[in-house]
Amino acid sequence: MHRDLPELCRHHDLLLIVLDTLRYDVAVAEWRGGGTPHLARRLPAGWEERHTPGSFTYAAHQAFFAGYLPTPAAPGANPTRLFAARFAGSETTGPGTKVFDAPDLVTGLRQEGWRTVCIGGVGFFNLRNPLGRVLPGLFEEAYWEERFGVTDPESTRHQFEFAAERLAAPDPRPLFLFINLSALHQPNYFYLPGATSDSRESHAAALRYVDSQWPVLEAGLARRPRPTFAIVTSDHGTLYGEGGRHGHRQGHPVVWTVPYGEMLLPLTAPAGHP
Repeated sequence: MHRDLPELCRHHDLLLIVLDTLRYDVAVAEWRGGGTPHLARRLPAGWEERHTPGSFTYAAHQAFFAGYLPTPAAPGANPTRLFAARFAGSETTGPGTKVFDAPDLVTGLRQEGWRTVCIGGVGFFNLRNPLGRVLPGLFEEAYWEERFGVTDPESTRHQFEFAAERLAAPDPRPLFLFINLSALHQPNYFYLPGATSDSRESHAAALRYVDSQWPVLEAGLARRPRPTFAIVTSDHGTLYGEGGRHGHRQGHPVVWTVPYGEMLLPLTAPAGHP
């Protein structure tokens, strides 16, 4: 899918949603099985299989903000990137790329007068220590609360409701909203009734929970004066015993393979939301 990002940015807000730790195989299975109807409505062709540039959150997000989103898994030349820092000799920058004279997308948009908002989820966004402030520090507005983190079973609802509140703030500038969703990350056993430990099944249940909250975010976006171009992806997968391995930050196909999707969200609230 080819997008002309410079043209889109003239008329659209930008949204980057990272479903932290979401596995590609789980995302596809839930899409096919009807477990994620709200996301499927916006991704009618399903999730695209891609390879992440990083095997854990910090590395992947540093690459994302520099313009290196997950790369298509299908063989062939790397596609033209959506956005990029100006870099001599880049072979993935073309007419459809929004190029910045800045080290990252967030700084580049701020220099152009955009409002930039980060709503954090996992520990690399918790603002509690220097490391947890590096990525949020790129943004004009950065938010994190305990209820947005991995230990709260209602983290996505809290994050989306908070996002809707921030979207309602009067501000005429175009908006770049970034949300790191923590629900898929361990611990996620509490999304599966009766479970006492994390598993691929509880990971899938967490994704179904995230999908159930999606209309809250769309309703908030629909109140904006501009439609939204959204990128929804995972930063890496995670292992639940495959080959005797658990977690991520490992060189395994389950970790490197991630779901990716792009959406154009119109100024129309989803059913059931004013």
